[in-house]
Amino acid sequence: MGKSTVATMFRAVGVPVFDADAAVHVLQGPGGVLLPAIEAAFPGTTGPRGVDRIALGQAVFGDRVALRRLERIVHPAVGHARQKFVQRHRAHRIVVDDVPLLFETHGEHRVDAIVVVSAPAWMQRRRVLARPGMTAAKFASILARQVPDNAKRRGADFVIPTGVTAAETRRHVVDLLACLRRHGVRYCASCARSSSTPKPPA
Repeated sequence: MGKSTVATMFRAVGVPVFDADAAVHVLQGPGGVLLPAIEAAFPGTTGPRGVDRIALGQAVFGDRVALRRLERIVHPAVGHARQKFVQRHRAHRIVVDDVPLLFETHGEHRVDAIVVVSAPAWMQRRRVLARPGMTAAKFASILARQVPDNAKRRGADFVIPTGVTAAETRRHVVDLLACLRRHGVRYCASCARSSSTPKPPA
């Protein structure tokens, strides 16, 4: 959907961004604290370089029970890393929690506002299938586990479009931050519900 691109835009204007995917890579990388638990649950999926992502993917692909077992190992550790990140940046008024599965993991209660990054379905498909190792079957499996984009948009306080030019997306980010910093979440969310983007501060 362009989530990483938007996260980079937030960082560029000085907003701390917790990257849940990056945290998972550290936890599962060489010497990662999750390696013993993952190896015990899925033998042969780890080694000196950390998790073998291909082997682990094969172990859980299409198996909901196995996927839940992996999530029970990974999610609490990522939550702990997030708490430490927020604590380190407590002096900032705004901190972004870059999470790929917020609705799916029922994490709405952890945040003050939800920003959904959205692009047309055809564009999402083209971007995902361009990734190394991605197949149409894997993409379909991923989509089946996710809340549909239209439902996420309905559940969001703000929607940032990425099916437009980078400059337009950046303008949405800048306008949103300006509104939040000046007026706060409640006011800006009300603006967003009555227009496509928050109104720029007066």
